[in-house]
Amino acid sequence: MKKDAVQIIKRLRQEGYQAYLVGGCVRDLLLGIKPQDWDIATNAKPEEVQRLFKKTILVGAKFGVVIVRMRHKNYEVASFRTDLDYKDGRHPEAVKFSDAEQDTRRRDFTINGLFYDPIKNQVIDFVGGEQDIKKGIIRAIGEPERRFSEDKLRMLRAVRFSARFKFPIEPMTKSAIKRHAREILEVSPERIREELVMIFTQKNPDLALELMDELGLLEVLIPEVKAMKGVQQPPEFHPEGDVFTHTKIMLSLAKNPSPELAFGILFHDIGKPKTFQVLDRIRFNRHNVVGAEISEKILKRLRFSNREIKLISALVKEHQRFMDVKKMKESTLKRFLGMKHFDIHLELHRLDCLASHKDLSAYRFVKNRYQKFLKELKRWKSKPKRLITGYDLIKLGLEPGPIFKKILWKLEDAQLEGKIKSKEDALEYAKKVIKGLKIKGVKG
Repeated sequence: MKKDAVQIIKRLRQEGYQAYLVGGCVRDLLLGIKPQDWDIATNAKPEEVQRLFKKTILVGAKFGVVIVRMRHKNYEVASFRTDLDYKDGRHPEAVKFSDAEQDTRRRDFTINGLFYDPIKNQVIDFVGGEQDIKKGIIRAIGEPERRFSEDKLRMLRAVRFSARFKFPIEPMTKSAIKRHAREILEVSPERIREELVMIFTQKNPDLALELMDELGLLEVLIPEVKAMKGVQQPPEFHPEGDVFTHTKIMLSLAKNPSPELAFGILFHDIGKPKTFQVLDRIRFNRHNVVGAEISEKILKRLRFSNREIKLISALVKEHQRFMDVKKMKESTLKRFLGMKHFDIHLELHRLDCLASHKDLSAYRFVKNRYQKFLKELKRWKSKPKRLITGYDLIKLGLEPGPIFKKILWKLEDAQLEGKIKSKEDALEYAKKVIKGLKIKGVKG
């Protein structure tokens, strides 16, 4: 909350220190956007900040950063500093406390290098950031080469800000990124993943994808996505163009996607370049299966969690099944609807259709059936439990073995289709199944 941030600034001022709002919150205020975080910069040292406030957390003594807690919210209070040598392409080895102007000049882009005095309602600008906000451009502070050599992740941050605000990247800044794109790999996979998640879940992820490609970052980070460029598709189903274009359109249609949906979109057709064939028409046989395998490798490379890898890979693997929903047996359809996070699968399918042939008939059919299925689940309080188990089959005289799975699967089919509703029904149905399988020695 701005009110609490102003209180922190006032308290620091009372003790004779300089203190201002800084960075993203100032940029957002000037753009008319509600800031998510309120960061403060001051010439007070960390120990002095801790002395003035009751609840503090020292998160970076080396970098002069203290968290001040007010009304259950954290406010980052950082001492003015100059960063010294960078040796890992990401973090300075040490810092030297400095003044406001020097503090600004160590930051990434001019639009993020502004101070704001909320008491005087005054912007303090040492780097031309206010003018660049008015012009609508992303410009590195000082020498772009130096900014990116200090922190390689800034190259991806430039993409994020450019796409989010629809601000083009200033030519010298853009050229420096192109020259140093391969050096992004010096950054840890975890930090790259975090930045990519922010890029593809914010506004205009399609523009970000296009810009990553133009700057050479896509080929370095996710060459498997780059490979989708120029891969043609059958025009009767994909009048929009190649696989890359289709994916960009899907990203543009997604509104506030979760990371899982965003990467499900990005990777759903990633198997097409490897499965491209021209037979009776262009075909991509089993591209969903191949794509799921490729997706899993990329996600592991970027250190996604096991839960995220499982869900995103499932989105890729299962997205083709919507083609057959109207032909599915009732039991098959209900199993499909019962997949975990089916709502995300359904949304991926909707976007897939809208970005290509625009035929939503399968989507409407499945959505209607899914709503009915959810009502059934509510009545059942969960998926229906099996009416009989392997123990019941043993009582019928069967020897335990692989056949159990086949019998129980057929019984589950019948239950999902409403053919059996009680244990007695299930036992009678099981006897019929066993008879059909010609298994001898069964009681009754």
